[in-house]
Amino acid sequence: MIGRRLPFSIAVALVMTASVLLVAGQASSGAPPASSASAAPPPREGGCPMFPANNAMNKDISHAAVDPRSATYIASIGLGGFLRPDFSTSTKFGTPYVVVGPSQPKVPIVFTEYGSESEPGPYPIPLDTPVEGAGAAGDRHVLVLQRGSCKLYELFAAARRGGGWAAGSGAVFNLRSNALRHEGWTSADAAGLPMLPLLARYPEVHAGRIDHALRMTVSRTQRGFIHPANHFASESSDPSLPPMGLRLRLKAGFSLTGFHGQTLVVLRALKRYGAIVADNGPSWHISGAPDPRWSNEDLEQIKRVPGSAFEVVQSGPIRHTR
Repeated sequence: MIGRRLPFSIAVALVMTASVLLVAGQASSGAPPASSASAAPPPREGGCPMFPANNAMNKDISHAAVDPRSATYIASIGLGGFLRPDFSTSTKFGTPYVVVGPSQPKVPIVFTEYGSESEPGPYPIPLDTPVEGAGAAGDRHVLVLQRGSCKLYELFAAARRGGGWAAGSGAVFNLRSNALRHEGWTSADAAGLPMLPLLARYPEVHAGRIDHALRMTVSRTQRGFIHPANHFASESSDPSLPPMGLRLRLKAGFSLTGFHGQTLVVLRALKRYGAIVADNGPSWHISGAPDPRWSNEDLEQIKRVPGSAFEVVQSGPIRHTR
């Protein structure tokens, strides 16, 4: 298989050390240990850590070395482009998620495309769980975090089917583990990464601080990935294109003077933790969860940040495993 989804022009669209991510009970053998550097407490959601504090996605990269190919990658993504918030007050924009209790009943999951790279069901996903895009055409992600077990269940191309769900692919993540997902496996996201821990979420922005990297889409990627990503979604061998899992950072010299409110919190996070290329889609789009408490007017400020304000940091070798 060459990739779960092809670039945005073909498919509908709706990252750094190898010390991350994992499928519950499906740890990859030979995965390097997580960084032993001291770290602040990890982000939390639903009483669960969003992976351990020393997970790569929670790592401060503000002083990481710039990748030698940074300028090439940024040019291919689009120097003239601008950042976009792919989330708002409307459920039509952004990736929703729900938190369920330990006793949430599990329902059957039928995989329609990538079952061989998906953890088999059943999953504890309520039948009324919101679908990304309010169910319209698109990636139709479904995200469910279970308290107690601290497992994250995510689906791609999800739709209700009888007393359960049908989905193109699915993934189960143990949020207390740094083990890597199986090499070459997709997830609900093209890069094989989890989605929820990389979303901009209103509660943390309201608290004034995002302590993790953010999910980003770009229009074209190459046939490769950088851990903790585990999967590519491209047929191109063009080395100028970004691989899945590429880590970008808002330059330290980019002035935040004039920015305020919710946008300022997001931009500070992009300077400290950066963004990870996780899927093919519109370039420079930052993913978040919809919430009626967002200020759409405030978030408009994000659109003033140009692609030229970013740089790529070194985060590991590019891998090409199918």
